[in-house]
Amino acid sequence: MLKVCTSYSKKVPTDQQYSSQQFHASVEVELSDALSPDQLQERIHQTFAVVRSTVENEINGKPGKTNGNGNGHGENKNNGKATNAQIKFITSLATDQGIQLSELNQHVQDTYGVESLYELSKKDASSFVQQLQRKMVKVPARR
Repeated sequence: MLKVCTSYSKKVPTDQQYSSQQFHASVEVELSDALSPDQLQERIHQTFAVVRSTVENEINGKPGKTNGNGNGHGENKNNGKATNAQIKFITSLATDQGIQLSELNQHVQDTYGVESLYELSKKDASSFVQQLQRKMVKVPARR
């Protein structure tokens, strides 16, 4: 297994003079060492694109759902967000089936009505894992 750490940060000016606010996101994923150099490069590119778009969405006022306590992280146990292990397993199954992250996220949007697989609930993530294990996921045709 190969480990890839991807991060993105951006500073934006605030209303106060000489002041800025920094936004940062990072993710660590494991990739199969059986990937070709082109496949590896594509996975790294896709992972960075997700991290970058997450930060940009946060800056532009389109954050993930909050858990009601104002922290914006959506980690309330009652909220039931998918665990990191579920997301990692989903991406691993998808990779094994040749499904790219962009296609995976499109399927999640179409099927579960959330912006990305990182917004899935635990229940939906479990259902999605079962679909991937049965190879029932049909990804949209590339445009």
